Amino acid sequence: MIKKFIRKMLGVKEKQPVRDLTEPIILGAAEHGIDSKLLSSNAIRVTQTLQEAGFKAFVVGGAVRDLLLSVKPKDFDIATDATPEQVKRLFRRAFIIGKRFQIVHVMFGSDLLEVTTFRGAGESSAPKDEHGRVLRDNNFGPQHEDAMRRDFTINAMYYDPATQVVLDYHGGIADIRDKTLRIIGQPEARYREDPVRLLRVVRFAARLGFTIEPHTREPIPVMAPLINNVPAARVFDEMLKLLMSGHALACLQQLRKEGLHHGLLPLLDVVLEQPIGMKFVTLALESTDNRVKAGKGVSPGFLFASLLWHQVVEKWTAYRAAGESPIPALHLAADDVLDSQTEKLALQRKIGSDMRDIWSMQPRFERRNGKAPYKLLEHPRFRAGYDFLLLRCESGEIEMEIGEWWTAFYEGDAVERETLLTTAVAAPAGAKRKRPPRRAPRNRASGEGGDTATTTSTTGSTSGDE
Repeated sequence: MIKKFIRKMLGVKEKQPVRDLTEPIILGAAEHGIDSKLLSSNAIRVTQTLQEAGFKAFVVGGAVRDLLLSVKPKDFDIATDATPEQVKRLFRRAFIIGKRFQIVHVMFGSDLLEVTTFRGAGESSAPKDEHGRVLRDNNFGPQHEDAMRRDFTINAMYYDPATQVVLDYHGGIADIRDKTLRIIGQPEARYREDPVRLLRVVRFAARLGFTIEPHTREPIPVMAPLINNVPAARVFDEMLKLLMSGHALACLQQLRKEGLHHGLLPLLDVVLEQPIGMKFVTLALESTDNRVKAGKGVSPGFLFASLLWHQVVEKWTAYRAAGESPIPALHLAADDVLDSQTEKLALQRKIGSDMRDIWSMQPRFERRNGKAPYKLLEHPRFRAGYDFLLLRCESGEIEMEIGEWWTAFYEGDAVERETLLTTAVAAPAGAKRKRPPRRAPRNRASGEGGDTATTTSTTGSTSGDE
């Protein structure tokens, strides 16, 4: 007591006890407050099947984080001490995937759950590239080592649906309550092991509205070039998650803030600093965010076409200035941009094809006579191209009258369409055409037009932290 008083008088701080990271903080249902109604029945089924077979099994990672935030998780990942082969034997539709990290995909209809075996602390001996990125590591180990292997404290918690207990090894609960994003371990080493974490920290901070802890944030600008060493397919997957998170605009702003946008979407910085370009990209991202939040589908092709449009316009203008005709010039510009981005982001062929269709339709909207408008209506990607046109009008890139004419033509009957064609033909060149009557606004966003297809991820989750 006297020693404590003397330390207080002298301003000497008492040493805080070092917490044993092999023993978790255990929280019961009354303490963590998770609503069991937010749980997936299939996630319960998987954990129950594994536990009945004598294994440990928990809902893990981002699903636990979201449950603690009272948000229904989009995906449920499971962690267990069963090996991938043992997991596979317990489920009729189970598939082992991945070389870098083995994961078991368990299917229930269209519902997919990822099951990972507890990872051991074996990264020091795992094969790495010259920059320190782990190339392959399937060492299994105890649960506390698995927790150490996860990226952020808020993603390193385990929930047992049977007992309704949460196991917290690294203070994730406290960081969630403080809205803090903190990496586990030494930041520089963790970023070198997997540079995709540099993008993940931005996505989580923007999506959750959390503050990045100073030590976690400090190395990011310096280590940003390490992303160039990651396979393009993994970078594309992460960018797709970022752009379809429902907080795409905030994520891109955070990317710029942390100096991570270079090389991912070249010239995006320039576009966002130009008034028309910034407004166009902002409108496209807000539209996408609204669709995601409303539970609607999002077209990756439309999204990337929007982000890269002003690069196409710049090259299109250059080719025309060099003497190319408008349509061939546009195709050459699209080729240049797609070739550059395919190398950087491994854009899938279907997405690239959709982007090209959307871009190539834009000059055709200028032709409002004869059979041309009817032919354009029959294009399989018309709605995407039309919505893209409306974004161009709304951003001030082209006259609003063009979009209003096409809205009236698209929604009009046969008589109204013929009248619109007559009006378009009769108007002298350069004259201001009479605007068609305004119609009730449609629920337009992200060029879907009933196309709700999304892109399947090319790689599985490597850490179960989504």
